[in-house]
Amino acid sequence: MAIILGIDPGSRITGYGVIQRVGRQQQYLGSGCIRMQGDALAPRLQQIFDGVSQLILQYKPDMFAIEQVFMAKNPDSALKLGQARGAAIVAASNQGLDVAEYSARQIKQSVVGNGNAQKTQVQHMVTFILKLPGTPQADAADALAVALCHSHSEENLIKMAGQVKKTVRGRLR
Repeated sequence: MAIILGIDPGSRITGYGVIQRVGRQQQYLGSGCIRMQGDALAPRLQQIFDGVSQLILQYKPDMFAIEQVFMAKNPDSALKLGQARGAAIVAASNQGLDVAEYSARQIKQSVVGNGNAQKTQVQHMVTFILKLPGTPQADAADALAVALCHSHSEENLIKMAGQVKKTVRGRLR
């Protein structure tokens, strides 16, 4: 059993999604958005740090996953996104959590089966996989997709470790 906090970073809106993996099943625990106030970047980064820190205290996750920075058309936007990621990562690190990072393509591939999926497809699949009664806001759905991607990655690592162990045992006989 593991609780996973997924983060979709943004300098204005940072999405979060929390799931619990029990065996091969994922259960929804919560999601939403941290909405930054004001125009100055430094106070918004503080709000991200404080918001993620509060989520960690509230949900007590075992794992933390975040979307990697992609190269946007606007370099200034990419820099701000990187700084928002940094604030969230430091919040997780301060609480002793390891940080897993996934590209947008990896996340979409894991959840939708298509690395070029549209936001609406991600929302639909997150709603379906977690059996949600309604469609989450786009940033929250993206964060839930990050958490699901991490859950799938961990599950695959466990499977691979089991196969290696079986192979080793088979050779020792």
